[in-house]
Amino acid sequence: MRLFVTGAAGFIGSNFIRYVLDNSDDQVTVYDALTYAGTRTNLIEIENNPRFNFIHGDICDRSTVEAAMSGHDVVVHFAAESHVDRSIVSPDAFIRTNCDGTNVLCDIAREVGVERFLHISTDEVYGSISEGSFLETDPLSPRSPYSASKAGSDLIALSHHATHGLPVVVTRSSNNYGPRQFPEKIIPLFTTNLIDGLNVPIYGDGKNIRDWCHVFDSCTAIDLVLREGKLGEIYNIGASNEITNLELTHHLLNLTNCDESRISWVEDRPGHDRRYSINTEKIRGLGWEPKISFSDGLAETIRWYQENRLWWEPLKGMP
Repeated sequence: MRLFVTGAAGFIGSNFIRYVLDNSDDQVTVYDALTYAGTRTNLIEIENNPRFNFIHGDICDRSTVEAAMSGHDVVVHFAAESHVDRSIVSPDAFIRTNCDGTNVLCDIAREVGVERFLHISTDEVYGSISEGSFLETDPLSPRSPYSASKAGSDLIALSHHATHGLPVVVTRSSNNYGPRQFPEKIIPLFTTNLIDGLNVPIYGDGKNIRDWCHVFDSCTAIDLVLREGKLGEIYNIGASNEITNLELTHHLLNLTNCDESRISWVEDRPGHDRRYSINTEKIRGLGWEPKISFSDGLAETIRWYQENRLWWEPLKGMP
């Protein structure tokens, strides 16, 4: 297949195209605006691959999208503004990219006749849940500008399927971690802070719960849904590694030989969801299961940041 992959200079997207190039004969075109979280350094190792092509462009720019997307078989749509804290301060960019950009991509994909449109979303669209786990059929209840914009983008993509027959499939992933994650996210932020002798900031009481899935496992699930997912359907992707932010911090402290004196308690974030949890029986029904244990994956991730200071150091503190 000829894949048109938006936002693949970012964290999950760059790992995904590596997986595709390593495990198929597919051709990959990366289309990315190279905002602060998307960097060409994520693509250096594969830029000379004859099955790889890069196009610099904004998903909201219709003419550029149409010229770039034409001739491709499928669209894999990762491009998004994704950091909750930034969305609280500057929500406009999130609505523009996540909602307007998704609509542009769907419109053009229909016009050029792609065979499949895979929209990558997040478990945050469901909101918080105190007990049990969200099913794909549960109502959406986003509580931050980021998650609201992603819920909107999900509905936009699915509406193009219902109204125009665009062959849309949606994935909703739990928190991903692994190499090449922009260092504003909790695991790379805390890891690089600890490497540099700095403290780590924990919101509120630290008891907010997240499910962590290694990015490699997430990419295998995304690839499976791309090839075998049922059109018009949604698939949750998670690894059932639910821990509190405080427990996660203790793991990071132990793996970097630091102690609790490195914790700084800070005021809780507005609208901070207490617990995310998703039911993954549907994706497992396609034959998928996570392969990387959380303990092994976290240790490997910390080693990657310890060995790749030249990658993350220029990115820390970017506006």
